[in-house]
Amino acid sequence: MNFITSLKNLRVIALAVGLSAAAMEPAMAQDLKVGSTPTGVPFTFLNVETNQIDGIMVDIMKAIAEEEGFDVEINATQWSALIPSLTGGKISIIAAAMYATPERAEVVSFSETVYSYGEGLFVKSDNETAYSSVKDMEGLTVGVQVGTSYKDALEASGRFDDIKVYDSIADIMRDVALGRIDAGFGDYPIVAYQLAKGTSEVRLVQEYEALAPGNVAIAVRKDDTELLGKINNGLKSIRENGELDKILVKWGL
Repeated sequence: MNFITSLKNLRVIALAVGLSAAAMEPAMAQDLKVGSTPTGVPFTFLNVETNQIDGIMVDIMKAIAEEEGFDVEINATQWSALIPSLTGGKISIIAAAMYATPERAEVVSFSETVYSYGEGLFVKSDNETAYSSVKDMEGLTVGVQVGTSYKDALEASGRFDDIKVYDSIADIMRDVALGRIDAGFGDYPIVAYQLAKGTSEVRLVQEYEALAPGNVAIAVRKDDTELLGKINNGLKSIRENGELDKILVKWGL
């Protein structure tokens, strides 16, 4: 075998070894698809300046990924499609303003708590009533976002004449402002952030005490224990090194 033939053989072997190594790389080396809603300001939303999904949960997910050495691809996903997209394999992670409820935990696995809050109540700007609880709202027509954990709690209260279900908080705010419904409910930080930006002719009722407070967490498929472990480890790291607090302050929480 001459030198040129030997060199060619070595190149073939090197190429084969390289291809084999690439084929054996773990799935974690690939970008993991993250589902985040485009309408959940400040948790997750479509930034019109960049045309990318932005927000608290996006920053947190990227910080966790950096800590744990994997990459993420943020996918705009409507709220009602988040869990179906996860269980159907279209995404690997849900990073949104989602409560870790017992019902949802039967379908997906949740990380440790990221942030805790309850639902906020908003009414038309000229409505000065200080509703402290649903007990003060007997007979009203209200709006709530589809898929939220407090929807069932509001229905179970039996206080309302009608509870209308909407796709987004922005839609609820529009109908409250137009007088089509008496009041609306939405995730407190999202409502507070949007109203601070002057996005609607409604006001947040500061006296209202949440009926269904809960804990926001990141979700993965039930059998994805390795990924869940990485997310929890990364979340612990950014909590301890102060990065989580920096992200929350950045977004006004």
